[in-house]
Amino acid sequence: MAYFMTRIELHSATPDDYTTLHAAMEAAGFSRTVPAADGKHYHLPSGMYFLDSYADTAATVRDRANAVAAATGKIREVLVTQGTSAWIGLMAVQATSASSRGYFR
Repeated sequence: MAYFMTRIELHSATPDDYTTLHAAMEAAGFSRTVPAADGKHYHLPSGMYFLDSYADTAATVRDRANAVAAATGKIREVLVTQGTSAWIGLMAVQATSASSRGYFR
């Protein structure tokens, strides 16, 4: 299983443009949360998406994310990284506390 983090920034975008992007990315299999070793999921910062896949490479994920983002009609920047991650301060999906630590592999 390969893990991918994708960051998309839309230029001159409105909140509605990001709402459209989030829905389209979710429909394409991307998530706005990341799973952790503790079994919880954590919210990613705005414009970031998580994907786990057996069949993709960073380049194919990039191309898929770029095609989805193109539907907004906005100039965009797309960055994809592959591998493990570590974080601090992400909010747990089901938690109300202000800070969490986690990692996945």
